[in-house]
Amino acid sequence: MNALPDPRQLGRAPRPRLYEQLVEQILVYIEDAQLGPGDLLPAERILAEQLGVSRATLAQALVALEVLGVIDVQHGTGAVLVYRPSLATVIRKLREHQTRLPEITEARSTLEVKLAALAASRRTAADLAAIDAALEAMATEVTAGGRGTQGDESFHQAVTSAAHSPVLAQLMAFIAEMVLETRIESLSQPGRPEQSLKSHRIIAEAIRSGNPTAAAAAMQSHIDLVSDVALLK
Repeated sequence: MNALPDPRQLGRAPRPRLYEQLVEQILVYIEDAQLGPGDLLPAERILAEQLGVSRATLAQALVALEVLGVIDVQHGTGAVLVYRPSLATVIRKLREHQTRLPEITEARSTLEVKLAALAASRRTAADLAAIDAALEAMATEVTAGGRGTQGDESFHQAVTSAAHSPVLAQLMAFIAEMVLETRIESLSQPGRPEQSLKSHRIIAEAIRSGNPTAAAAAMQSHIDLVSDVALLK
């Protein structure tokens, strides 16, 4: 009979992070309250008070649920339930997402830095007009108190189009859904929409001036900025 391994060799199980614990509690509440798709969750202030955490900490858990598609956080309305998943499924997907974040950043650095450089060399007047329109749209969203996600997406699409590289554009389309995860997460952090808009304008100016080196550097700085998200800390 083989000897059993020494149980002292077992490592300690990792403690769930606070936002993971909050995600679990929110899902338990959804289940107990029998909420269904389209139902509105309580206001953040009420949820934070009931859970005994700060609104900033609660916001991190809500963003995690939004990234996974469980809820849709609408400006001026609140968090709306999209579907009611099992707790085990959400925790598994949450940890997969956390592991995937550095890989998404790596892919963006590889593709978008090159796209920005090409855009500076190949942009047309129509391309610059599309970039300016995206900047204006994002500024309007942010000024109104929103996160600017639509304008942000339009800006990066405009830069990709300005590069006039069909193969790189196809690769960006392939990772678009994963980039959306990081976009929601990044722009949900306090002050980030304004910071992101500012760095977009720096990229746009480098593209407008026809400086590929400056455009590439500005895009890399932007990706470094938006990749600094709470779930990696």
